[in-house]
Amino acid sequence: MPEILAWTVRRLRHAKGITQEELAHRAGMDRSDLGTIERAEHKGTVVMVGRLAAALSVLPGDLLELPPITPNLAWLAGNP
Repeated sequence: MPEILAWTVRRLRHAKGITQEELAHRAGMDRSDLGTIERAEHKGTVVMVGRLAAALSVLPGDLLELPPITPNLAWLAGNP
């Protein structure tokens, strides 16, 4: 699951054209914490997921779902 969160946060951040520092600021967290989430080194707490979702203008559940149009990323969901 940390890999899905990492991939989704990074993808949405890039799509919105914002830096890690800007997203961290919007989410009220430290940039280094965001970096560990984006590298899947930290699972992220429920509070962090909620703050990131609000900062990215998505629902928290959206950060934890593998997009259906990405079968090449099935490994992220543990389906090699």
